[in-house]
Amino acid sequence: MRVFQRCLPVIIWALVSGNTIAAEAKNNKPMQGVPPTRDSQVTMKNYRDYPANRWAFRNAGAPLNVVMIPREGQIVPLPGPTAPQLGQFEITDLAGNQLEFDAAFESSYADGVAVVQGSTLLHETYFGDFSQHAQHIWFSMSKSLASAAFGLLVAEDRVDLQASPADYIPELAGSGFERVTIQQVLDHATSLDFHETYTNPDSDFFRYYAPALNLGWLPGSADLQPEAAEIYGVHDFLGRFIKADPARSPGDNFDYNSSNADLLGWLIARISGQPFQDYIQQNIWAKLGAEHDAYIAVDRAYMPAVTGGMNSTLRDALRFGIMIKDRGVFNGQKVIPASWIDQTLQVSERLETNMRNNSKYQADAWQAYHNMWWILDAEAGEYCAVGIHGQVIYINRKADTVMAWFSSQPGASAANNPDFRVKLNAARQLAASLGQ
Repeated sequence: MRVFQRCLPVIIWALVSGNTIAAEAKNNKPMQGVPPTRDSQVTMKNYRDYPANRWAFRNAGAPLNVVMIPREGQIVPLPGPTAPQLGQFEITDLAGNQLEFDAAFESSYADGVAVVQGSTLLHETYFGDFSQHAQHIWFSMSKSLASAAFGLLVAEDRVDLQASPADYIPELAGSGFERVTIQQVLDHATSLDFHETYTNPDSDFFRYYAPALNLGWLPGSADLQPEAAEIYGVHDFLGRFIKADPARSPGDNFDYNSSNADLLGWLIARISGQPFQDYIQQNIWAKLGAEHDAYIAVDRAYMPAVTGGMNSTLRDALRFGIMIKDRGVFNGQKVIPASWIDQTLQVSERLETNMRNNSKYQADAWQAYHNMWWILDAEAGEYCAVGIHGQVIYINRKADTVMAWFSSQPGASAANNPDFRVKLNAARQLAASLGQ
């Protein structure tokens, strides 16, 4: 998700070698001392900058406002790890060099990685101060969670994917969302006249969307009071500021836009009649046998940041991935309709064409984007939930495998990012071996 990428300094960081940054991080470890030294203090302004993010991403409830998504019922154990030697599995990196699986992740800013086949935990490794009991922000992996929840409403015939979102949310009348279908929202094919930009302080994104989302910092934005603001929370922005791009037709482009996921969360809340976090808790989180509570960051109006605010432990993220791999079933209990999960892997030629035509992703391995999931190989059931700074749930049905990893990459975007690619490449090679 691009909402949170702040600008050029982050991009410059991504060009610096992993070893150099790792060495500097040791000398600039965040939150050192009681109270922390001024130069190690994590703040709302720097929490996404490396190395401050190595502390902030596993303590996101400190810089951000959050609401809880409690676990429920008996914990469903993940037997293992039964194959710790997988950490030494040799992979070939993008330059043709041989290195071990764990080393590939550690050198590319991973905080932790875990591998499951079937429902058995084969391998897990945590780096730095991260641990199996620590939560970590998902960023845009949250979109895929929202998609799973939305599938319940679709299966219950409570929503028509070919209808306009404005049919369910009248506040969207006259906005750029009125002319699109809900399916186009799910596929980021809405052709909006709104683009996320991180360097132009006069843009609508910079002045209104970013501070309303409350996951980034702008001077004075947190002090704004609702009665003094036309745009206070994200829902205000969606209805009042987003317009249609007259030069493009909905469905003709893949244009990744975080506001689509915010709208999906609004639809879930409006159609279900429940707050988004409650709907997620009752219908998904309570059924995963989770070890820990989750939480989700909220916008300035204290509404869930559906586009990228979810936080959980690595193992609990794995549980969600296992449920998706197994077509909506976890521990023998149906959670999400199999029909919705199968539909996600039904990739049309148009979706593939839209991905190929987006120059930002032409150098990457994606086949398509559908229902808020990144598809690598639809036939093999190989696809991912992806979040900025290197958060991934990787699913490979053919290999009966799920992997999840959290990261604190300096560079936010996954597109053309070597730190992102090396981890995904390692996961795909290991999955291919496990599937033999």
